[in-house]
Amino acid sequence: MAHIKEKELDKASRYLFLTMALTVIKQDRHHIINGNYKIKEPYLELIGKMEMVAREERRHLRKFMDDHHVQVVETSRHESFTTFSFIAEGYEEKRNYFNPAIRKKVELILQELMEKALRRTNASLEK
Repeated sequence: MAHIKEKELDKASRYLFLTMALTVIKQDRHHIINGNYKIKEPYLELIGKMEMVAREERRHLRKFMDDHHVQVVETSRHESFTTFSFIAEGYEEKRNYFNPAIRKKVELILQELMEKALRRTNASLEK
């Protein structure tokens, strides 16, 4: 039986994958800047807005985790799986994630961030 509350696990898990998504955004920004794009500005603007949305959410998650003394740490990485330890209230729970599943989760978060960034852009255009 898990001793860590589901809400704390959910928030820490979201924080973990959001952090991975931010890493991908930074890498993509680098590829766009150094890539062979004819018009870079729209892509850079979208990525910038995605990063802003992600950083905002991650800041709130970090505050929750600090307030509730929750940590998430990568404990091992193998060919197919990565293990993370979730620590809260003196308890530790290890979870194994299939690496392709991590990639898919990060991809879904990137799509979600893109939708949020586009909604913000559309909302500002409608004003």
